[in-house]
Amino acid sequence: MKRDELLKEMGLGPLWKLRPPFVKPSGPPREAPSLLSAAADERTRAIAAMGWAELRQAVAECTACALHKTRKQAVLGVGDIHAEWLFIGEGPGAEEDERGEPFVGQAGKLLDAMLAAIGLKRGENVYIANAVKCRPPNNRTPEASETAACWPFLARQIELIRPKLIVALGKPAAQTLLQQEVTIAKARGLVHDFAGIALIVTYHPAYLLRNLPEKAKAWEDLCFMRKTMAGLG
Repeated sequence: MKRDELLKEMGLGPLWKLRPPFVKPSGPPREAPSLLSAAADERTRAIAAMGWAELRQAVAECTACALHKTRKQAVLGVGDIHAEWLFIGEGPGAEEDERGEPFVGQAGKLLDAMLAAIGLKRGENVYIANAVKCRPPNNRTPEASETAACWPFLARQIELIRPKLIVALGKPAAQTLLQQEVTIAKARGLVHDFAGIALIVTYHPAYLLRNLPEKAKAWEDLCFMRKTMAGLG
């Protein structure tokens, strides 16, 4: 699909002003720190030592919060486990709950179009995950206790992938990663620091489907992501 066609799929015109590129700080590279405290409980310490196979099984069998009672299956994530790009959303929806893969419904199709617009493709140098691994009833926003229960899984995924750039899709994902109250309007357009990893905040594709005029801002964010990654080397 040509670039103009991809932009049309996103509901955008062919020309938008780009933001300035991110300049990588000078100095030696930082070691990837552990995202889980050494003083954590036994469950968290166990997750912090898991490889991918153990992690997948642990997520599938998890009963740490009430969401396991209504799920059909837990959704760990999908993609390149050595990816430079890590996209993190809120939680699985109905179709994701059925198929066991994140972003496979209409929001997933839009995310794929967004990725293609900046030369990316699902599964190729891209990993996609969610802040919570089980579908909240009626697709409601995950509760704090639910994101806390899933945090060790997400933290371990980040440690294993070691991406160059994390993209938080939507407010719940951004708040989970930044551990503070945020608004998309104030958080987007900036490069945040997540344990030494560059992090950018943008709209969730499901939100864009409900608020079509915001797609223009999403395109700006995509261009900003691409410039930022180029700056990271």
